[in-house]
Amino acid sequence: MRVGVHINRFDHPAGAPALGAELAATGAAAEAAGVSWLSVMDHYFQMEFNGGAEDPMLEAYTTLSFLAAHTETVRLGALVTGVTYRHPGLLAKIATTLDVLSGGRATLGIGAAWYDREHEGLGVPFPPLAERFERLEETLRICLQMWDPAANGPFEGTHYRLAETLCVPAPVSRPHPEIMIGGGGEKKTLRLVARYGDACNLFATSPEEVTHKLDVLRGHCDTEGRDYDEIRKTVAYMGEPATEGDLEAFTRDITGYGKLGIDTVILAPRIDAPAEWIERFVARVVERLAELD
Repeated sequence: MRVGVHINRFDHPAGAPALGAELAATGAAAEAAGVSWLSVMDHYFQMEFNGGAEDPMLEAYTTLSFLAAHTETVRLGALVTGVTYRHPGLLAKIATTLDVLSGGRATLGIGAAWYDREHEGLGVPFPPLAERFERLEETLRICLQMWDPAANGPFEGTHYRLAETLCVPAPVSRPHPEIMIGGGGEKKTLRLVARYGDACNLFATSPEEVTHKLDVLRGHCDTEGRDYDEIRKTVAYMGEPATEGDLEAFTRDITGYGKLGIDTVILAPRIDAPAEWIERFVARVVERLAELD
């Protein structure tokens, strides 16, 4: 398994003036450690379980562009963008810009959205769940149409109508930026992964639970006529051993995932100054997982 890092806090002890330098140091530390993935949350407000809306939160794609300028090899993405946050044509253009400026390192991480407070707070419409999934599928179709140079033309959906799907310059990634669909919903989310996704992201709840989710995904792939092995499988690990830097406990936790075909384990602890943590702990994780392989 490869190792990713997910940045989910921006409450640096020295405050907002220190965030730029900390993020630049985080990118450098990640690449020095051999980390393959670097992501940030895409939220307007900090989540309630992670400090609350009054805690600092940076805009995701501005932050990813900053990280792109301070890295060279690591893949970059939001984990994940709620479909309600940006109009799909604009989202495709933003993800394309990140891909172009990073030299083909962008992933479009996307999901159905869930945090109602931030929508209400900033006046962004938050439709019912069923409609959000309808919008998610239309957004995926729009992105794929915009990323197909031969498909410029109108898009007529139930929720979105575009007169043109022009996207110039085109993405550097071929055939297009990776699409990672986040979530483990068995009826809708994993079906969308099978139909449109290049990667999925599940929570590392337990090897047994992840095995079940992957079996569901495999069933959807069979229905959709999709090669299950084409989809990159990732898990987000938020266990205390990562926060506390306990390598042995982490190794025990993660070993059960090794035979499930998981490509990347994304460490997502609640760390306010991640650069030092990457140097101290994540670099050792990369070495340990390489030994397990």
